[in-house]
Amino acid sequence: MKLSIVIVNYNVKYFLEQCLLSAKKAIKGLEAEFFVVDNCSSDNSIAYLKSRFPFVNFIENVDNLGFAKANNQAIRLCKGEYILLLNPDTVVGEHVLENVCRFMDEHPESGGVGVKMINGEGAFLPESKRGFPSPWTSFCKIFGLSFLFPKSKIFGKYHLKYLDENQLHEIDVMAGAFMMIRKETLDKCGLLDETFFMYGEDIDLSYRITLAGYKNYYLPESIIHYKGESTKKDKIHYVKIFYHAMLIFFRKHYPHYSKLYALFIYFAIGFRAALSLAIRLMKRVLCISSSKKSPVKVLIASEGSTAEKLKDIFTKKWNVQHFLQVNTNTTIPDFCVKASDSSITDVVFSDEMPFEKMITFMENTAHRKTFRIYCKESGCMISAKEAYQIETIK
Repeated sequence: MKLSIVIVNYNVKYFLEQCLLSAKKAIKGLEAEFFVVDNCSSDNSIAYLKSRFPFVNFIENVDNLGFAKANNQAIRLCKGEYILLLNPDTVVGEHVLENVCRFMDEHPESGGVGVKMINGEGAFLPESKRGFPSPWTSFCKIFGLSFLFPKSKIFGKYHLKYLDENQLHEIDVMAGAFMMIRKETLDKCGLLDETFFMYGEDIDLSYRITLAGYKNYYLPESIIHYKGESTKKDKIHYVKIFYHAMLIFFRKHYPHYSKLYALFIYFAIGFRAALSLAIRLMKRVLCISSSKKSPVKVLIASEGSTAEKLKDIFTKKWNVQHFLQVNTNTTIPDFCVKASDSSITDVVFSDEMPFEKMITFMENTAHRKTFRIYCKESGCMISAKEAYQIETIK
């Protein structure tokens, strides 16, 4: 078997449904298997998905075991030459998996491959390619030097922004949202470290892959990563979990620096917590709402009865009165001309259009929009901020 795909789910059944639909299209021509590990979701994920995806091997946990443990459960059952760890809030194009597998076939020195990720507004996600958080790199991140000098090879090593996002590169760290790893590499360097509950396990595994003598690569194959709508980076809880994971990494791989680094970590937690509080207070004083604004003018990429249904949805839910429309066969230049209208707030695609084409359109839209994907079969509407079935709209 060529490929095993492992997805850990926790209360994101509609996102996972869309992820599976896109991945199912992307395995055409590949011998592949799917594993979904559910970490005790309360949204009825398994019951909702089982009948829709009979080809998936579902593992149901009675507790939330964390990202590393859940992935390891499935990895131990995988038969593929390559194992893909994939987040449920991702969408892959029809040729991405084939292209990444081909790259690994042609580069036996590759232990793992990450890809170019864009968010729900079409913007590049810098965590697609990262450097190892060495003492110096971590210092630059914690104290903002990497933010002030992002293109610097001295200060900006955390996100490697001096590397062209549209070119192939050897990198240090692959993002846990999409990590394709050679099974023989995992046999040599070990599975995910279960000491990490959430965050940091991708950095640790990437580091151990290089210690085992392999290389990690960044391949500019674009996917959507909605980035977990339930995780807000201005929350103190996120700050604590993230920096605690970094502390675990340092204690493991840089033991001589761990005490000094711990001081930086505690400082960072306090600093970020204070900054988060200050931002919230400022928003209250200035009466700035952090909630998403309702759509005003919508560009629909669909035709026929589906397009009319989408217009009806936006009219009923948000009282939208202004629409533009392109068909599923529209070209990139024609789409960009339509999407360049700065008054358009939202773009909705019907999944009658190839996912690969949607992603290309998102990347080439100059004015950032809220992009939504409508699944005609299940009646679900997905964006970075929300996911729901349209039958619930009255």
